[in-house]
Amino acid sequence: MTTEPVSFPRRSARTLRFTLGAPRSFTVAPDGSRVVFLRSSSGTDRAHQLRVLDLPEGTERVAADPAALLDGGSEQLSPQERARRERSREGGAGIVGYATDAAVELASFALSGRLFTAELRAGTARELPVPGPVIDPRPSPDGRHLAYVSGGALRLVGADGEGDRALAEPESGEVTYGLAEFVAAEEMDRTRGFWWSPGSDRLLVARVDDTPVRRWWISDPAHPDRAPQPVAYPQAGTDNAEVRLFVLSLDGVRTEVAWDRVRYPYVARVHWSAAGAPLILVQARDQRSLLYMAVDPDTGATRMVHADEDPVWLELFPGVPCWSPSGQLVRIADEGGARVLAVGERPLTGAQLHVRAVLDVGADDVLLTASAGAEAEAAGQPETGEVHVYRVNELGVERVSQEPGVHSAVRAGGVTVLVSSVLDRPGAQVQVLREGKPAAIVPSYAEDPGLTPRVTLTRGGARQIPCAVLMPTDYDGDTRLPVLVDPYGGPHGQRVTAAHNPHLTSQWFADQGFAVVVADGRGTPGHSPAWEKSVRDELAAVVLQDQVDALQALAADFPLDLARVGIRGWSFGGYLAALAVLRRPDVFHAAVVGAPVTDLRLYDTHYQERYLGHPAEQPEVYRRNSLVDDAGLVDAAERHRPMMMIHGLADDNVVVAHSLRLSSALLAAGRPHEVLPLSGVTHMTPQEEVAENLLKLQLDFLKRSLGLG
Repeated sequence: MTTEPVSFPRRSARTLRFTLGAPRSFTVAPDGSRVVFLRSSSGTDRAHQLRVLDLPEGTERVAADPAALLDGGSEQLSPQERARRERSREGGAGIVGYATDAAVELASFALSGRLFTAELRAGTARELPVPGPVIDPRPSPDGRHLAYVSGGALRLVGADGEGDRALAEPESGEVTYGLAEFVAAEEMDRTRGFWWSPGSDRLLVARVDDTPVRRWWISDPAHPDRAPQPVAYPQAGTDNAEVRLFVLSLDGVRTEVAWDRVRYPYVARVHWSAAGAPLILVQARDQRSLLYMAVDPDTGATRMVHADEDPVWLELFPGVPCWSPSGQLVRIADEGGARVLAVGERPLTGAQLHVRAVLDVGADDVLLTASAGAEAEAAGQPETGEVHVYRVNELGVERVSQEPGVHSAVRAGGVTVLVSSVLDRPGAQVQVLREGKPAAIVPSYAEDPGLTPRVTLTRGGARQIPCAVLMPTDYDGDTRLPVLVDPYGGPHGQRVTAAHNPHLTSQWFADQGFAVVVADGRGTPGHSPAWEKSVRDELAAVVLQDQVDALQALAADFPLDLARVGIRGWSFGGYLAALAVLRRPDVFHAAVVGAPVTDLRLYDTHYQERYLGHPAEQPEVYRRNSLVDDAGLVDAAERHRPMMMIHGLADDNVVVAHSLRLSSALLAAGRPHEVLPLSGVTHMTPQEEVAENLLKLQLDFLKRSLGLG
């Protein structure tokens, strides 16, 4: 009996897009003796283990195995933990996150709402009996205590499991200590709510009060017997959570941190190291000003270290602000048309790089990731889709990663873990370097996708928009092919990358008979600040025009049949796909619209107000950028284009009201369309059968709508 091969959509869903089995979440011991990381046992196993690579031997061992710790039982996640994973787009299971002490000898993690620790030298793990469900446990730097959140309270327990007690308890059901509020986790990339002092004697803790935040209700129409779940969702123009900071000593002394919370309500970053006082980055609601402030932990008083202002908005970056070992402020700033690294008041990079993140700050240099800047582009060397790791100091800039591709790194104790993804190799390769020389490889157990993207990275149009063009694997002629535009196309979402796996789904669509076009227009990351900020107040018009310009420019060099053009996208990409067929039916002939933001007034404060301002001050800006108010709903009746909307009913980020409102507007305008509701599905669509069949249904819709056999 012959077994039918498993389809690519099913394999992609089963492997979480071929990420399972790949090592991730690296920590290097400060003495360079070991590397700690997470990895599941195979390319289809969702349960991640905590593992240790011992150097210089290069031998690997398991420090904590969730299957053994749970005695083979299944995980039980609290609603708070599910929400945290949704915010971080975490689809895995088992040990999905961990924290260590300063020596990287003790690790802590939550598993099924229970608290566990692992002795990383000995490789032994055990449970500490504490009240649950446990969220975000973190050892003190000296390894003697662990702080964690349970029931909205910040609690403390000895590393031996003794002396568990609450350091701060919520005053009401709307208050939490030690957790990030919705917009911090969803939009600011701040997932934490407490930070240990380097002396292990106190913590800086966020108190979040959701009382002012408007309540939304997420229900499951497929189960009318279940009560709707409340979500504190700060939609654009409404009140945010109230966030305050307190210094809590282990003996119970509580000191509030003072700053102008009315003018600067957003706590964007917190850094506390031995190099200086606690450092906080607070942001104005309009995101046009930032204050870098040092905190006196004894009194809670703050002093301004630096201030930034911008007439459009100020971006937040991973890894900064922080102190250098010599006590200088390290930040990323927009200067001279570039995104530069600044140490103290001195910029150490210029127009040669667009800095994206700071990875490590050492005594002699800063390790960072960056894209090629204006100088490289002017010289005709744009390095389309590449992100490299660099060492930077006052003497100059040195590139650490060499292969064309997308790279990142973790560094400590003279050891660098370099993670590299390239076009001609599936997955990511993880090299361990000691003093810059190869010392070990951390193997990946991820499955081979069985697809090799036939991709050309190029630039299109007068603005030199980064593009990827994918042709069918077996295509070797010059017959014009129907086109599938496959963008994200918006802020913080780079799709044109010099890496293999990000193009797999696009290649699968190409192999069904399409020429697939991916374009990263204005607003997408990795370019000059002006490129990203050009979407301000004109989000819809700018991102759509760049897709049109790129498509038409590419048609001069590739066999694109512009009479048959479909577009598909999810989230911002879904918004863009709907824009395409509503506003440019002369260019786009069918759209798959996944989880779109259609009424921009219904999305969150921190994201939407950055690009469109406050809706009470700029109602016309919101109207002309939203789909539900679009004149294209009733215009050009003879050019109605097929549209299929897909939305998860359990989505608490882009709620299903977006698709329902657009569907109602389309119906009122007499425009036929299809709606595919997904019961129990969130913004991530992690369910294997759902993810597989979504791709197949999209393909069927596109073929029907474009008249393809």
